[in-house]
Parts: sequence; structure tokens; C-alpha cells
Amino acid sequence: MPDDSTSAFYDNNADLYANRARSLPKQKLDAFLARLAPGAAILELGCGGGQDSAYMLAQGFAVTPTDGSAELARQAEARIGRPVKVMLFQELDADSAFHGVWAHASLLHVPRSKLPDVFTRIHRALKPGGLLHASFKAGEAEGYDGFGRYYNYPSAEWLSALLTEGGWRNLVLEESDGGGYDGKPTRWIMVSAQR
Repeated sequence: MPDDSTSAFYDNNADLYANRARSLPKQKLDAFLARLAPGAAILELGCGGGQDSAYMLAQGFAVTPTDGSAELARQAEARIGRPVKVMLFQELDADSAFHGVWAHASLLHVPRSKLPDVFTRIHRALKPGGLLHASFKAGEAEGYDGFGRYYNYPSAEWLSALLTEGGWRNLVLEESDGGGYDGKPTRWIMVSAQR
């Protein structure tokens, strides 16, 4: 988590946030999983309430769920019935350990200045050819939402340049309109890339 207000929001609202009515990003999940071998090792960064991990586990994948909030990790553990590692993105220290990294609506909280290092850590954690899925709220400048949560709000061009410079291959960015926890219309950027 980048700052105290973002961390405090998730710790103080973990029960409500983890158990809210939330549509599973099933289309994106299915597309991501279809590109992986059965039983592939997946790291989920920022698992929140554990819904996406639960889905991937039910499909037979070897999922390692993580979250930066100890309170949210507890909520996810209750949902999926297995330990969730409490870890900040900047603490990721794995080498060629995963076939895929699922980071849906999580890396958007990483300060822009720290994103290059986090992407380098993810790149290293993936096996050669490993797949990354990440999503961001689009924008032009970092800022905060009405709940006091920090967002890096990148543009597709900014993200593309950062990932290309970081050595990612087969980069695909898609934009779409949607919403978020705050109920406000949101422009989303979905990123798919390979090590």
C-alpha cells in the first residue's frame, strides 16, 4: 500500500469490502486461464476478498493468493479455506516461480515512482513466457478517490511505454468503461503481457 489512508481504508472496511456484491471478472479470468496449462502456478497480487482466487482454485489451478492488508487477507482466508500471504507488491521476491500473475484492480494503488520496480519484480517472478494480467483506472495524473485511496491513474500510452521499456513481450492494452467500489463511472485499462 502506498500510504496510510489507502491501507487504513482496506483494514477498516475489510469485512464490508470483501463481502460486497461484486461481479466476478469471469470473461477476463477465463481468457487468462485459457492461456495457461491445466494446474499452472498462479500468483494473485491483491486478492481482496478472495473471489478471483476461489474461482481459479475451483478450475484446478495452483494459486498463491496475496494481499497487502492483513484484514483483507483474513477475509480471503475465510472464503477460500487456505492461507493468504500478507505482502506488499514491493516485497515480491520470487524467481521464475509462476506461470501467471493475476493483478486485477490492485497495482493501481502502487505509486507511479514505484511501478517500474514492481513490474521488474513481477517479470522476475514469472517463468519465461509467463503471463501477466493487470488492470488500472485510466487517467493522466495520480490522485485520490472519495474514500482517500491513492490511485496512479495512468494513460494507456504511459503504461505501454513503461512495460515495453521493462522488457515485456506480446503486450496488449484494452480500454473499457465500467465502475468501481465508489459507484462512479470508470475508464479501465486491461493489460496482458508476457515475460
